[in-house]
Amino acid sequence: MSKTETRKDEIIKVSAKLFKEKGYSAITMRDIAKAMNIKAASLYNHIKSKQDLLKIIIISIAEEFTIRMQEISSSESTSIEKLQKIISLHIDIAYHYPYRMGVLNNDWMHLEEELEYYLELRNSYEDNFRSIVESGIESGEMIDTNTEIIVFSILSTLRSLYLWIPKKEALKPEELTKNLTQVLISGIQND
Repeated sequence: MSKTETRKDEIIKVSAKLFKEKGYSAITMRDIAKAMNIKAASLYNHIKSKQDLLKIIIISIAEEFTIRMQEISSSESTSIEKLQKIISLHIDIAYHYPYRMGVLNNDWMHLEEELEYYLELRNSYEDNFRSIVESGIESGEMIDTNTEIIVFSILSTLRSLYLWIPKKEALKPEELTKNLTQVLISGIQND
């Protein structure tokens, strides 16, 4: 635990790793406590429940994506520049929080009280993404093709980065951003 990391932060970090590796349903508070080498009762001094941990992990990442997407979407950048910024956003978050990204992608459906809020965040994010692509097609920056196929293709790649990045430790985020941007955007960009 670093000096700036609190016990709650450590619990969240360990929980995210365990949830990603084994799935939310398979992990108990005892498993988390054991991984931290503390008693399960000690966890409850910092966290209300396993559901609370899931909520913190998923909602924090979903809110970060949504806020940063709104900033990108409302900027004066071209549609292609906005897509480049979105790719960079996904790489940044996947590099810093690969376990949380895994939990977000694999366990969001286990949210209880926060499920509706999470779905609102996700829908807002996807709507902004779709609008950027539609604007790019309308302005002639992007090829005139099915918007949903573009959105699906790019988002599928970006959402799975958390699986791939930890296996490519030598690859720097800047290098990945440059190369992935080139690969994902060259197929839709008008010359």
